[in-house]
Amino acid sequence: MTEVVAALIRREEKFLICRRPPNKARGSMWEFVGGKVENGETHEQALRRECREELGIEISVGERFMNVIHEYPDLTVNLFLYFAEIVFGEPYLYEHTEMEWIDKTQIDEFDFCPADEEILKKIKREF
Repeated sequence: MTEVVAALIRREEKFLICRRPPNKARGSMWEFVGGKVENGETHEQALRRECREELGIEISVGERFMNVIHEYPDLTVNLFLYFAEIVFGEPYLYEHTEMEWIDKTQIDEFDFCPADEEILKKIKREF
């Protein structure tokens, strides 16, 4: 099982989503910024690193929003989503092809990675 962390970055009523490159697994699907936890990293360290690498931003990591275990054909992920806040910089696309700030009413307009489905249901209920 692969541990993955992701950031729920909010601005007012909207949250940030990013589109995966077409040449990667689950290509062109939308997701929350984040990635695999490397050996010796805490979730917070991994999430801060991923946000620097993928968007060029510094974040503060808040409480865990939820976690989900999802089996893809090629791997099983244990995905931990944390509230996060940008403390320095503006998001820039170093890895993804697009980014959007959306609110919960727009969720169904985007094709998200399957592991995010339960998370998106909770966002619709709680935001």
